[in-house]
Amino acid sequence: MKAFETFHPIVLFAFFVAAVGLSMFFMHPVYLAITIFSAISLNIALRRQLFFKDWKLYVPLFFLMAIINPLISHNGQLVLLYINGNALTVEAIMYGLAIATMIVAVMLWFSCYNVVMTSDKFIYLFGKVSPALSLTLSISLRLVPRFRHQLTQIIQAQKVIGMDYTAGSLWHRIKCIVRILSILITWALENAIDTADSMKARGYGVKKRTAFSLFIFERRDGIALTIIMLLFVTNLAASFLGTTTFYFYPTFGTIKWDIGSLLFYSSYFLLLSIPLAIEIREAFKWRSLKSTM
Repeated sequence: MKAFETFHPIVLFAFFVAAVGLSMFFMHPVYLAITIFSAISLNIALRRQLFFKDWKLYVPLFFLMAIINPLISHNGQLVLLYINGNALTVEAIMYGLAIATMIVAVMLWFSCYNVVMTSDKFIYLFGKVSPALSLTLSISLRLVPRFRHQLTQIIQAQKVIGMDYTAGSLWHRIKCIVRILSILITWALENAIDTADSMKARGYGVKKRTAFSLFIFERRDGIALTIIMLLFVTNLAASFLGTTTFYFYPTFGTIKWDIGSLLFYSSYFLLLSIPLAIEIREAFKWRSLKSTM
């Protein structure tokens, strides 16, 4: 288990709400650079192998989104060339890169969220407020990862018995795919029945039902939550003051490097670096303990 995962669920949820919320609306180049750097760093720290495997998806998606904007938007003053009478501008290209960076960064944040915020933590936070909604969201968030895992197991098992959908004739491949889908659907239906029986056995829907939890709000959680909230409010103030605003059209805005702007940039970097700082601190602490053994 990673060090950041051991914090109280409300701390984890508050961080990802702040990170995702700000990342979705800050299109300033400095903020985008901080966002993508922090998201990649946290992914490497929390899900190293899966992260490098997922780059096969992220890199093509990034370039696809970056290319689409210049093809459909022809605004801007710095024209590179004309394609069928439509201007290809530097501003449109840079705006496409900014949008692609923002979307990929948000996807990276959610991939870390799925690792850190398990279903029991989510239900702990929202179970008392809205049990049905929290359960529905928890099941929905788990649905795709579980289906992918089960599908991988089914495919591997089918290959062992000669039902490899990647080899053979077209008819053989179709039969293999249909068989795999049939097994997956059967598993999903059986799993739904098991889930319903488990919920009934545990008293779901019974009034005045108690819930057991191992989560305890400690002093370190209070400190971390306070820091997250202070930095989040600071960045909201930066947004209201216009520090996070940057214009791509009709031409590029200016990037400010005064003391106030640098302080706001630093506060954003500190906010997104909290999990990584915790991981680095625990790694040094662990190495120190190992050296004294």
